[in-house]
Amino acid sequence: MSDILSPDNYTFLLNILIEYAPKIILGFVFLFFGLRIIRRLLNILDNFLKSKNIDESLRPFFKSLLSITLQVALIISVLSMIGVEMTSFLAILGAAGLAIGLALKDTLQNFAAGVMILFFKPFRVGDFIEYEGTKGTVKEIQIFNSVLTTVDNRRVIIPNGILQTSIVINYSSEDIRRIIWTFSIAYGDDFNKAKTILLKWIDEDDRILKDKKPMVVISELADSSVNIMVRAWVKSEDFLDVKFKFNEKVYEEFPQNGLSIPFPQLDVNIKK
Repeated sequence: MSDILSPDNYTFLLNILIEYAPKIILGFVFLFFGLRIIRRLLNILDNFLKSKNIDESLRPFFKSLLSITLQVALIISVLSMIGVEMTSFLAILGAAGLAIGLALKDTLQNFAAGVMILFFKPFRVGDFIEYEGTKGTVKEIQIFNSVLTTVDNRRVIIPNGILQTSIVINYSSEDIRRIIWTFSIAYGDDFNKAKTILLKWIDEDDRILKDKKPMVVISELADSSVNIMVRAWVKSEDFLDVKFKFNEKVYEEFPQNGLSIPFPQLDVNIKK
């Protein structure tokens, strides 16, 4: 006991206290103000996410990610100020993070893509989209996958990483859409009569927008028919109903008005 309380040990402890006490005090001060700044930054981030209408399920994630990142950086800074050697610790931490990242590369890609989709909203729940020929309504946007329901009620699950890096057509993103039909009449039929009938139908249909001028033109002189292109604008929710209705009207009423709907045919002349 007398050895521990010897003057040399007192001197040693006093030297350590003199050397490290200012650093420890400065470290605690830095930690105190650093935590206050982090809380302030989290509040700023929360207000920013609310102003951008970011999905509510993403807000806690972004706040937690920023909080953990800043707190780890703060603790490392405080330990370095006190005099703790951090080089080996950071090297081990970096190696572990790299190994985990390589093992979960695809999963992390889907996770990051899910965050980007929820943040930038190229499509939302309820939108009708198309991806590589698959069309469906978005039912869920999860962190790793997006779930579509097709028109024939099939459930399609697509990894977010694929959707983020592929061409996706969003049919619901715009309020209005243009319908493009191609109707055929036979050679010798009266095009002006067909044009008048089509314009009359367009004018009578309240679902077709009247502030945008429709187009009815001959688009092609094909081998067996004269092809008429018709263009008109409708609200997005009326697109399919109007498109199908005009198909029915042309099929039923063109023949009643003396307009033939031709089919492909080939004339063969035999020379003796």
